[in-house]
Amino acid sequence: MPIALNFINRSDDANNSEIVIFQKNVATNFDELPVAWMVIKYCGKGDNHPFSFPRGMMVGASDAYGNYMPQLEISNGQLVEMRLTTSGDRLVHAGYSTSNKQAQVLNSMPKGAINAYIYKSGKLLAMKTHLAPQQKAEFEFTPTIWIGVVSQVVQGEVMNSAIISNINTELSLLGVASADIVMTGGGPGVQSTPFQFTLENVVMD
Repeated sequence: MPIALNFINRSDDANNSEIVIFQKNVATNFDELPVAWMVIKYCGKGDNHPFSFPRGMMVGASDAYGNYMPQLEISNGQLVEMRLTTSGDRLVHAGYSTSNKQAQVLNSMPKGAINAYIYKSGKLLAMKTHLAPQQKAEFEFTPTIWIGVVSQVVQGEVMNSAIISNINTELSLLGVASADIVMTGGGPGVQSTPFQFTLENVVMD
């Protein structure tokens, strides 16, 4: 069952701020910036925005020829690989990854770089680009989400490091079945306070 979350705006924000939610890939060899998994826009004071956060994930890939492979379900401890077959390039399950904490994607193509993608709820969560033949992408996520107030961030696109460095709220979803994410703070002028995000009405599994 996905985690049922409900964003509630109880802030004094007067700027029509956007809210970004994302996860960080904590695999040690990972050098790509996080992707804006969800961007909530125009959620006014007192408004709420329900959404679900799946526990599972899907993996996809694209090849050097601009082809995108159908997404496969993947979980920690599993390996998929991109292979050249008699019917073209295919993404297939290929046994176990080298770490039970990671989902891994191997480029088994004889030539050409590939890109690997992880999705939740059909939205891009993370990616690793330019994987050369025999290179492997490692995806590892802790049961937490990052959330913050941003501007000019596009859902599904990589965020720059300046934006990420300004987002310091990490919310643990470990064991959570449902919860409200409540935003407070903000406001005009010198009375403005920093935005804060807290989990309320938490129901555990």
